[in-house]
Amino acid sequence: MTARRLDGDKIVVATHNKGKLAEIRDLLAPWRIEAVSAGELELPEPEETGETFEANAALKALAAATASGLPALADDSGLCVAALGGQPGIYSARWAGEDKDFARAMRNVEEQLGQSGSDDRRAHFVAALCLAWPDGHTETVRGEVHGTLVWPPRGDLGFGYDPMFLPEGENRTFGEMTAEEKHGLRPGETGLSHRARAFSAFAARCL
Repeated sequence: MTARRLDGDKIVVATHNKGKLAEIRDLLAPWRIEAVSAGELELPEPEETGETFEANAALKALAAATASGLPALADDSGLCVAALGGQPGIYSARWAGEDKDFARAMRNVEEQLGQSGSDDRRAHFVAALCLAWPDGHTETVRGEVHGTLVWPPRGDLGFGYDPMFLPEGENRTFGEMTAEEKHGLRPGETGLSHRARAFSAFAARCL
């Protein structure tokens, strides 16, 4: 079935996370799409009851599209650690607590790795993007990036678990990379990050 393409120049980004909003605005910039966040519109955050990244992205996008009357783009993303059976996965934000303390979340991951008895530090980031329309139609894509975890965390340029994630083939963590380096914002570049890869698929499908 043919994908539905976005035919306007304004969308709601279904997030209250300023770091995530900044990344998505950067990625949308080449298409001159105005992005207003669910937080700026004071939209409520729906309970994330899905069992996959894709399901939770759809929940958030549909809630924002219905409440705003505009197409809404939602991201659900997280860190999946091999030695922890894929945790924290869809619960990545919850590991940071209500105050979104990702320094604590990274410590939690490191402590769990220590308790696992495994020296396997492989991990990957996942990002699912869902664009929803007020009529209930959705388009969903996924991006992944694989790498290993370092300790202690390095860099303060990213957000979330970025400072402890070293992507394959690189010698710097995401926390040590600029937005341009992570997302391939220069013409002709392909981004390294899971969100950039998901966005590339989204752009090809919907923009």
